Amino acid sequence: MLMEELRHKKCVPCEKGGKALEPDAIHELHHRVKGWDVVDHKEIKKTLSFIDFKHAISFVQEVADLAEYEGHHPDLNIFGWNKLTITLSTHSVKGLTENDFIMAAKIDQLLAESEEIEQ
Repeated sequence: MLMEELRHKKCVPCEKGGKALEPDAIHELHHRVKGWDVVDHKEIKKTLSFIDFKHAISFVQEVADLAEYEGHHPDLNIFGWNKLTITLSTHSVKGLTENDFIMAAKIDQLLAESEEIEQ
């Protein structure tokens, strides 16, 4: 249920001068999303493998559409013909905000609905 709570939230615009989450808040939110790695308390990252390049690109487009809708954009890196790394961070605060975890939960929902991912 915890991931579902995040999935149903909407990303909110970040104000310049806003604050990044403290480590305790990051720790709590990190447990709500599965398979994401916290890097230096500044970003969360997940690497995925797809059945082929075309499916990786298709998933990138789904994430791009979601990012536009939410107004919160991840860094996307396709490599090795079928792999994708998604990195979330709130650049305006140089760290993590709840928006990053909301996007992670929504991306995980896209993954749950996808048949393109390699298991």
